[in-house]
Amino acid sequence: MQPILSLRNVRKSYAGQSGGSTDVLGGIDLDVEEGEFIAILGFSGAGKTTLISSIAGLVEPDAGEILLRGKAIDGPDKDRGLVFQSYSLFPWLSVEKNVELAVDAVHKDRSKEDRSALVKQKVELVGLGHAMDRKPAQLSGGMRQRVAVARALAMEPEILLLDEPLSALDALTRAKLQDEIERIRKEEKRTIILVTNDVDEALLLADRVAVLTPAPATQIGRIWDVDVARPRDREAVNDDIGYQALRKEIVSYLGSLNDQAGAVGDSFVELPNVTPLDLAPPPQAYREAGQSAIEKRYLEFYKLDKVYPTPKGPLTVVEDFNMIMDRGEFCSLIGHSGCGKSTVLTMAAGLNEISSGGIVLDNREIDTAGPDKAVVFQAPSLMPWLTARQNVALGVERVYPHASRAERTDIIDYYLDRVGLADSKEKLAAEMSNGMRQRVGIARAFALSPRLLLLDEPFGMLDSLTRWDLQDVLVEVWNRTKVTAIMVTHDVDEAILLADRVIMMTNGPRATIGKILKVDLPRPRDRKALLEDPKFYQYRQEVLHFLAEYDHGPKAQAA
Repeated sequence: MQPILSLRNVRKSYAGQSGGSTDVLGGIDLDVEEGEFIAILGFSGAGKTTLISSIAGLVEPDAGEILLRGKAIDGPDKDRGLVFQSYSLFPWLSVEKNVELAVDAVHKDRSKEDRSALVKQKVELVGLGHAMDRKPAQLSGGMRQRVAVARALAMEPEILLLDEPLSALDALTRAKLQDEIERIRKEEKRTIILVTNDVDEALLLADRVAVLTPAPATQIGRIWDVDVARPRDREAVNDDIGYQALRKEIVSYLGSLNDQAGAVGDSFVELPNVTPLDLAPPPQAYREAGQSAIEKRYLEFYKLDKVYPTPKGPLTVVEDFNMIMDRGEFCSLIGHSGCGKSTVLTMAAGLNEISSGGIVLDNREIDTAGPDKAVVFQAPSLMPWLTARQNVALGVERVYPHASRAERTDIIDYYLDRVGLADSKEKLAAEMSNGMRQRVGIARAFALSPRLLLLDEPFGMLDSLTRWDLQDVLVEVWNRTKVTAIMVTHDVDEAILLADRVIMMTNGPRATIGKILKVDLPRPRDRKALLEDPKFYQYRQEVLHFLAEYDHGPKAQAA
C-alpha cells in the first residue's frame, strides 16, 4: 500500500550572515502510513521546525522531494494542518471566530450552517465548548493551544502536523493536552506527525518514534516501533517492562548522540584557593562564638507562610511550610502549577517578603537578597550586550574584590569551561541560544561560591535533550562544590536524578509539604545507570502517584 506521505533525501541549507551556508537537513528519508502517529525527536537546533515546515509547504527544500499520496507537494494546502509551538490567535476575536476564520478560508464551497456546525464540532472536540465566546486573553496557555489545534482540525487536513505544541506549557497542562491529542487520534483516525522534545510524550502518543541526529546536516538516525498496548496511562506504563526497555533504549541512544556532540566541559584552569567576602557579616562577638562549621540544620524553614492581599481579601498561597536541610544537601521541590514552589524559593532568596514564620541559613535569618544566595531563574537573566565572560565577571568582582585580577579570571574561566562554554566566552549573550545562556547563568551562580544555590525551573524553557545536557553540567559542578541547593522542577526524572530528597507540595492555595521522598541512590549519578536501577522506577512511581492524586485540585485535597 502506498504511504500517505513520503520524504526522499530532503535537504535544506541556509545562508549565513558571513556569506557561508549551514546545512540544516542533510538528507531526510521517511515514509508515513495513513492513520499513523509518528513522533520526531531531536536536539535543539537539529532542524525539527525546518522539517515540519517543509512538510507543511512553508519551506521549500533545496533537494529531494516530499510526496503526498505519490504527488509532490506544492506549497501549503488544506490537506496539511499545522499547529505551531506558539499559538497565533487574533486577540480581539473569540474562540469561535478564531476557528471560523480557518473554516471560512478553506471550506468556501460549504453552506454557512455546515461551516458553523464544523466550527462547533472541532471546538467541542478539544474540550472548549464552554468557552466559545471567550477571547484569548481570558484563556490559559493550555486553552489557547487547544484553540490552535481546533483551528487546524477544522481545516479537515489529511495530515495533522504538530510542531512542539506543548513545550511551553507546565507539566500538568501538558499532560492534559497529551490526553486531548490521544483522544483526537482515536476519534478522528487522522495521520499525525508530532515534533517533540519529550521522550515520554513520544512514547505515550506515537506508533513510531524517529530520532534526528544532531546538527549540522541532520538525518534520521533511528526509528523505533512503540509496541506498548493502548490506551497508555502515564502512571501505569511506568510499570510496563516493555515500556521501560524501550524508554531506556531511546534515552541511551540520545545520550550517545549527545556524547558525540560534546556536553560537559573540562577545564585546564586550576580553581584558585580564595573564598568570597561575606558582604553582610554578623557582629564580631557572634562570629567568635560560632566558629565551628555548621553541618546539621544548616537551612531551616519554620512555619513559613505567604499571604498576598487581593480585592477579595487575603490569599494564603503557602501555609505552615516546615523543612530542615543539612549543609551540602540537594532538595527538589515538585508540585503542580500554582502550588507555591517558586514563592518558597523567592522567600529563601530574600526576594519575597515572608508573611510569618522564618528561614534561617547558617544561623542567620534571611531577610534580604545577597550573593550568598545565588538564584538561577527559568529565563536566563543576562546582560545581552555583555559577553559570557563579562556576565560572570559582574558577580565574581563583587564577591572576590580581595582576589587578584588573575585569580578572578581563573574563577570565571574555570566555571565557563565546566559548563561547556570554553569556546564561547567572548560571545555576546544576545548571540547565544537559550541553552547557552542558561549555561552562563549556571556558571555565574557557582562562581559566587554561595552558601545556598536556588534553581527555579532553570531548564523549563529548554528542550528535553538540552535539558539533559545541562542536568549533567549541574550534576558535575555540584559534585565538586557540594553547595546546599534547592531546585524547583516539574520534571519527575530531573527531581530524582539531582536530589537527596524530593519535596512534594500540595496544590494551592494554602499549599504545604504533602510528602517527602528520600532518594537512596549512590552518587555520582549517571542517567544511563539510573535506568538500570529498579529503585529509580519505584521512586518515579511514588512521585507520579502523588502528582496524580493532586491532579484535580481542592477536590483531591479534600479526599
